[in-house]
Amino acid sequence: MPADIEFSKETYLFWYEKMLLCRRFEEKCGELYTRQKFGGFCHLYIGQEAVVVGCETAIRPEDRVITAYRCHVHPIVRGMHPKFVMAELFGRTTGCSSGRGGSMHMFSKELNVFGGHGIVGGQIPLGAGIAFADKYRGSDLITLCFMGDGAVRQGAFHETLNMAMTWKLPVIFIIENNQYAMGTSVERTSNVTDLYKLGCAFEMPSYPVNGMRCEEVHQAVADAAEHARQGRGPVLLEMRTYRYKGHSMSDPQTYRSKEEVEEYKAMDPIETTLQTILQKQLATPEEISGIQAHVKALVDESVQFAEESPLPLPEDLYKFVYTQPDYPFITE
Repeated sequence: MPADIEFSKETYLFWYEKMLLCRRFEEKCGELYTRQKFGGFCHLYIGQEAVVVGCETAIRPEDRVITAYRCHVHPIVRGMHPKFVMAELFGRTTGCSSGRGGSMHMFSKELNVFGGHGIVGGQIPLGAGIAFADKYRGSDLITLCFMGDGAVRQGAFHETLNMAMTWKLPVIFIIENNQYAMGTSVERTSNVTDLYKLGCAFEMPSYPVNGMRCEEVHQAVADAAEHARQGRGPVLLEMRTYRYKGHSMSDPQTYRSKEEVEEYKAMDPIETTLQTILQKQLATPEEISGIQAHVKALVDESVQFAEESPLPLPEDLYKFVYTQPDYPFITE
């Protein structure tokens, strides 16, 4: 990993505002879910915010992002207004996937967000495929392929790492290791508990990263992105992070203690970033209050937008199931 670098005021404020927006948005999602404003599955990102924002400042807007089902915040950090994510949760036609995806399937072609995937590990070979397409076209774009620690036990993970390294694909595999997968600790699923070492079997550059600090996430991803853009192949990063909430809203969290959760909250990425901003005098308390008020307004606007957006019509059920080709399959 590169040596420590100084980050600008703009970067720190971006990190703080986006992390705070992610946190408040997800808190509101949890509240609305318990009020039965929307149904289905709901996986919250609370506690892991430093990973997604640190990654974003280390890549280009044109680069690709693909992730699993804990996917509400990725399009928001990439630049999507949160109201389109909230509308998707509500199943409204104004949602970013036209209300057809729900919590686990957030997409944006314009922002190069390729989902949101509900199958555990299903996005991993897709991420390599996107990177293959960019290499085939001769571009220098890279793909960030996010996954949870539970997904690395899937065979598709190992098959994909093998192909990506063999073909030197421009993909960064990012394990968001929040330690418990769906509810089973890393220690109980494998003898290999340092997950970054899984890449060593394929001689892939692989590193552990403190996923609770934006600075360290950014530095690791920036270095990996440069490596991939130079045509030197993929990198595996294990982001060691923590989720404060359960795997999903139905998770009773009996597998960990409240004391453990509080220990990690003492390292909260939003609070540590805020303290850095104040210590470096990058913003006044009044400016911080302004950011907080702006975030609250965005979340409130998102809820109102979702509630006022139209539901799909019954006949919309048949849209996008098939596409009409430009030519008939059978000709007379």
